[in-house]
Amino acid sequence: MPKIEVNEQLFYTLAGCPGGKSSWKTKDEFEEALTCAKAELDEDSDKNLPESERTLKIELNDTNRPDLWATAGCARQLKIYNGGKIPEYPFFSRPGDIKKAAYKVKVEESVKKVRPFLTGFIARGKKITDPQLRDMIQTQEKLAWNFGRKRRSMSMGIYRINDDKKQPLISWPIVYKGADPDTVSFVPLAAEEHGIKGAITLREILKQHPKGREFAYIQEHEPIHPLLTDSRGAVLSYPPIINSNDLGAVKVGDDEVFVELTGTDLPGLTLAASIVACDFFENGFTIEPVEIEYDCDLPSGMFASACRKMVTPYYFQEPVFCSLSRIVRFLGEKISADECVKALARMGVKAEALTGCEKGQENQKANQGVSEGVRAYPPEYRNDFLHAADVAEDVMIGRSLKSFKPQRPSDATIGRLLPITLFSRQVKELLVGMGYQEMIYNYLGSRKDLVEKMRGDGKRIIRIFNPMTENYEFVRDSIIASLMASESISGRSVYPHKIFEVGKIAWLDEAENNRSKTRQFAGFLHAGNDANFNTAAAELQTLFYYISREYEVEESDDERFIPGRAAAIVCNGKKIGIFGEVHPEVLENCGVTVPCTAGEIDLDEIV
Repeated sequence: MPKIEVNEQLFYTLAGCPGGKSSWKTKDEFEEALTCAKAELDEDSDKNLPESERTLKIELNDTNRPDLWATAGCARQLKIYNGGKIPEYPFFSRPGDIKKAAYKVKVEESVKKVRPFLTGFIARGKKITDPQLRDMIQTQEKLAWNFGRKRRSMSMGIYRINDDKKQPLISWPIVYKGADPDTVSFVPLAAEEHGIKGAITLREILKQHPKGREFAYIQEHEPIHPLLTDSRGAVLSYPPIINSNDLGAVKVGDDEVFVELTGTDLPGLTLAASIVACDFFENGFTIEPVEIEYDCDLPSGMFASACRKMVTPYYFQEPVFCSLSRIVRFLGEKISADECVKALARMGVKAEALTGCEKGQENQKANQGVSEGVRAYPPEYRNDFLHAADVAEDVMIGRSLKSFKPQRPSDATIGRLLPITLFSRQVKELLVGMGYQEMIYNYLGSRKDLVEKMRGDGKRIIRIFNPMTENYEFVRDSIIASLMASESISGRSVYPHKIFEVGKIAWLDEAENNRSKTRQFAGFLHAGNDANFNTAAAELQTLFYYISREYEVEESDDERFIPGRAAAIVCNGKKIGIFGEVHPEVLENCGVTVPCTAGEIDLDEIV
């Protein structure tokens, strides 16, 4: 779970505590207050340090609230929960009410296939303090690492607009474009500290700069790399790798900065820009919007029709309805609509009580004819209201957990492990004994990773109706895709690589009228010069010998494998899996440069 370090004085000031000192009498009271943010105090500050240098370490117990991963966001939640007003953010553009923007960024079509989207804003009017600068850097890293999949789908940059003499550093409009990594060059941030003298090419940055080596896997296989420049051609940054040394080094005392976020997921980027803009606003800055002009149409999901311009920060969240009957069912107590509205207000969520709800209201397809409920309007910095249950959860936290009377369970049960669990443990032990390392993956992923890179057609894959981002839009239908994702970022580790996972997969079964089917599978992958069909067959034979099962193999034409070098695994007359040599196109799609064998087995079918 995310952990953040916050300057104690800044945190308490933003939380509404007089004089920047805690309003909570004891540590226990403060820890109890943090529950409204699903957080807990991981480490208290060192009282021997001066007040301005004391830091608190806070652990967030939920990953669906990235707005809490910064000092301002966490403090805002405490402030509102303890009686503060819900803040108003006048700088947001909304559908039908687009703000005028004095600043513009042009996005060229050349970045469409690499890193197509950008959002941003201007923050000015207050000098940045050392605690605020540290918090900005922390927010940048937390959002990019956790929410942005280690900068794959999102990264953030902050730039000085003026120098120390108030002379402009950036010439507008800014241009976001594709560049040749072998010819374009600039001086990366902190170049001299790492022994780099003068400008070097983008390709050289990936090899010589520490940040370049750390995140090279994101860009190194692309023919065109993204670049952010001003209208004169001066480089701001090489997303998502490194800022330039000239324009990307924000300092304490700067009072005007440009914040941009680039990536592959427009809703996620828009939300992240909203979060950071609200945090700057809470810190006393004035926010000015930026117009983003694209050379091609934007996705229609966030807009009524195809368009090529958007002004950020932009509010795109939809209201969510929850009936009172659902809230009662979820929480176990009868709560009035007015009580729900008050509880949601303590969580920073504006809501209204509704009676006589008509057919067709938001998120009410399953609740047509409901007579009473609440409609919640998510704050600008939140997009985690995916279902009526999310509204009920905020009602529960807003009313406070202590207000609910505990109930003893009425059923007596005896726990025991299922046969599939015991068998899965046996398979895990055997694979570890054969030299494989266990991995654990998310069950959700993107179409690119689960279908396109695997040369699939996507006919049987299950799509989530209302995903938070495109990175978690589909349910995986194979463990092999997850294993290949790991191998794609492991090129610098010593070979051979042998990894496996035992976990769930799900797919639409044509034989059962496209109903979804969920099964427990074991997937394994071997990468190295010695990885071939014969070694995979030998290891499979070893595994089946120790689980005391008979099996046969027959030729398979699975698109993920080389034709003639893949086989289906047959047990008791049923196909229960597949193994073989991974197709070169799959290896290329994943950026893997060594031969690989992979396979997966249906453990439920064996049991």
